[in-house]
Order: sequence, then C-alpha cells, then structure tokens
Amino acid sequence: MATRTNPYGAFNFLVQLGNTSAGIEGDIGGGFSDFSGAGNEVKFSEYRNGNDQFNHVRKIANTNTTDDITLKRGIIGDLRLFQWIADTRSGLYRPLTVIVTLNDEGHTSVCSWRLNFAQPKKWVGPTLQGKGGGEVAMEELHLVAESIDFLSASS
Repeated sequence: MATRTNPYGAFNFLVQLGNTSAGIEGDIGGGFSDFSGAGNEVKFSEYRNGNDQFNHVRKIANTNTTDDITLKRGIIGDLRLFQWIADTRSGLYRPLTVIVTLNDEGHTSVCSWRLNFAQPKKWVGPTLQGKGGGEVAMEELHLVAESIDFLSASS
C-alpha cells in the first residue's frame, strides 16, 4: 500500500463472495453499498509466577475472535445469495472466502480484507412503503467468519 497524506475515501470498494469461477462459489451478483463491522479481538490471560520479582501479572495472548460483518445492497433479483442462506439453514456447510477491496479515487486497489470461512448468519429484508418515497429496496446480510486477514495491494 502506498503511503499518502490524505486518507482514502470509504465510498469506492468491491465485495467478492466466493471464487469467481461459477455457481454459488461464483461471484454473487450486485454491488454492495455498505460494508461494516470488520474487527478482530485478541483475548488475553493473566499469569504470574509465584516467585516473580514484581507484584504484577503478565498478559499472555491466547485465542482471538472475528466480529460479525454486515453487508447491504439493493435487491437485484439474483437468487444465489438466497440459495447460500437456504443451504446454510438446511445444514449444508458451504463457507465462502469473502474479499473486500478498498479502491482509491482512480479505482486502483489499495488494500483488501479477506474473511475466511464466511457463512451467512442473518438476512434482513427491505422496508417497503406503498406511499412511494422513491428509496431503493435494500437487503442486509450478516456474516460470521472464522478469521480475517489484511492483504496489501500487491497480495
């Protein structure tokens, strides 16, 4: 990632669900308008030997957890996302690799985050109103992932 003095805008990004080859493993259609919730937390244990010279505990890193991710998009009628959710509900283990790529203003990849073994946790449908406000019908997808990796633009 090139260093620059101004931070990158949060408005230019791509979301890839799965491998772009074909089927449910293929790139699930439709651009996403929101990506949020990416995070990772390391848990620490406190430990102190009985004969330690200092009367304080040490912090020892152990397990870590990845926060749930939320994706939002306008409904486009592509049923592959719903098929993935239906498969998960019926007990079929179909985790996908999800890659979110941040682009600069010229649409050049800056960096990416890879969610490993992602699965759908929750789907939220659109709010529909008959009075015609002109808003886009949006859907929301919550994902769980076993881990998250940061990838530089050259990865």
